[in-house]
Amino acid sequence: MLFLRSLLFYIGLIPAGLVFSTLALLLLPLPYQLRYQVLIRLGRFAIWWLEKTCQVSYQVQGLENIPTTPAIVLSKHQSAWETIACQQIFPMQVWLLKRELLWLPMLGWLLASLKPIAIERKNLRQSLQRIIEQGKQCLAQGLWIVIFPEGTRVAPGEKKRYGIGGALLAEKSGYPVVPVAVNSGQFWPPKSFIKRPGTIQVIIGPVIESTGKSYKEINAKAEKWIEETMLTISEQ
Repeated sequence: MLFLRSLLFYIGLIPAGLVFSTLALLLLPLPYQLRYQVLIRLGRFAIWWLEKTCQVSYQVQGLENIPTTPAIVLSKHQSAWETIACQQIFPMQVWLLKRELLWLPMLGWLLASLKPIAIERKNLRQSLQRIIEQGKQCLAQGLWIVIFPEGTRVAPGEKKRYGIGGALLAEKSGYPVVPVAVNSGQFWPPKSFIKRPGTIQVIIGPVIESTGKSYKEINAKAEKWIEETMLTISEQ
């Protein structure tokens, strides 16, 4: 049944993705805010369809911690789920992602139309400069920045080194950081076709103010809160 439910999920998601990827091209002449409001409906459908087909729902704790001004989200990354869910939880945003994702057929069109901060991880200095320059511009325009500091999906119980890009942007821009813990990998394992029923827990942490702090301090605070909170989620 898990296989059949997961298959049904993709049978519904793939055609929807094709439709929205085509829409992304057609909407390019329109203002970003309008494009965004239309294209994130794919994410809403995906989350709704995931619950209907695979019985995967989610709960969010800490909504009161979301500031009224733009911020930089540093989130745990266990599956593709949080790349979709962040659109539904936080205000209008852009994402930091690998440039090669923009080369993917169809999906790349959709991502490119949402003007992400696309970097080449092999060139660290250039990537950090791009994060700071584009990130500042987006924040000044009222857009949030979503970053997965570990850089890739990690399996439950695992951890990778936290990159400094998001924390450095916070230091240079003065905008706050919002840490996020999520256990999506228990239900949508990384690089797995099978989706397991259950309730994904999303916990939004207290704002980390960047004023007067170095990027090392900001990164350390975010990492400490996220990883300690992940232990709490795992025990539930």
